[in-house]
Amino acid sequence: MIQLKTIFSIALRAIKANKMRSVLTSLGIIIGVAAVIVMLSIGHGAQISIKQDMQSIGSNIMIIRSGVATSSGARGGHGSQPTMKKSDGDAIQQRIAKIRLAAPVLEETTQIVYGNANWSTGVTGTDIRYFQIKEWNLAYGRYFNASDIKNATKNAILGQTVVNELFGDVDPLGRTIRIKGIPFQVIGVLEERGQSTMGMDQDDVVFIPITTAQKKVMGIQFPDQVKMIMLQAIDAQSTYTSQEEIRELLRQRHNLGTNKEDDFVIRNLTQMMEMMENSTKVMTILLGSIAGISLLVGGIGIMNIMLVSVTERTREIGIRMAIGAKAWDIRLQFLTEAMVLSLLGGLIGIVIGLFAVSLVSAFSTFKAVPTLMYILLPFSFSGIVGLFFGLYPAYKASLLNPINALRYE
Repeated sequence: MIQLKTIFSIALRAIKANKMRSVLTSLGIIIGVAAVIVMLSIGHGAQISIKQDMQSIGSNIMIIRSGVATSSGARGGHGSQPTMKKSDGDAIQQRIAKIRLAAPVLEETTQIVYGNANWSTGVTGTDIRYFQIKEWNLAYGRYFNASDIKNATKNAILGQTVVNELFGDVDPLGRTIRIKGIPFQVIGVLEERGQSTMGMDQDDVVFIPITTAQKKVMGIQFPDQVKMIMLQAIDAQSTYTSQEEIRELLRQRHNLGTNKEDDFVIRNLTQMMEMMENSTKVMTILLGSIAGISLLVGGIGIMNIMLVSVTERTREIGIRMAIGAKAWDIRLQFLTEAMVLSLLGGLIGIVIGLFAVSLVSAFSTFKAVPTLMYILLPFSFSGIVGLFFGLYPAYKASLLNPINALRYE
């Protein structure tokens, strides 16, 4: 049997003899490998972004919003009916064993003023539990304490975007900002979180004590009213199993009869994020599969050229058989040539694919993140394609009759 080293040498010599044809033959493989790397990297980047969003909103999160108000037949959006109270959240935390924390939330967008600078941003009234649920640490300063909530103090915690817009390089700690003309002292600055996957600036926010928001800033209709309650369950599974318990407790507290609809809405953010992550995985597989079709097309191209090569080199095959080459030696030679063409195309495709990934990350909003698996997978598949589509030409070459092959012109 001809040694493998000799076979590779012959294969490379045959490829070099027709450089342009070899490049064109491998083009389908090159495009296929590059496309698969780019598509899988984009999908992987999307999954990472979703996971980062999940971390930024906290883990095992549920949100309860007020119900829908109806006036003259017109229905408002969720939260238009002021039914939720801070005490509802406290009751849920105390009585539902699978709920670890319940934070009250009041939100409003308004103008914030410091000296001659002003900035429109979201103002959120809440307490320390909100930051614990979202696992949001302070860059410096302090959180609200029990005294702030009890006495409705005029203290504020700022996101980094608000700090940059109002204070620039000035340390905001201890300085006074105005919210709706009311002076607030800055007691803390949150760590920067950046943009979410949806493009929202998570740092463009101001936090004040929930009681201060209720009594002095947001003009609520009823005592203790909140816009929503943010819950954190003890684990992801509990966000599903505790929903009915929460619903029953709130219906009881809101005195809702059996024929009345819920005046609140429960949203499971963990479920929503898991659905988004699963959808992204499916999309990644779909995109990778579509790109993988190029590899199959490239394999067909290799088979066609190898069949042409068999015809062109019929006399060469006859000479080798005449001097002792076996049918298996001929098959192995043509299989090796097909695989070398395919693997060389795969290597070039990796280089082009990684370059394309860097361009996508640099010049688009998509975050493409390649991994070793996403590089090796299409490269390995390119070798398999070369092997599969090289089988028939190799088999055809090995069946040639040596005498007829020697006579071939």
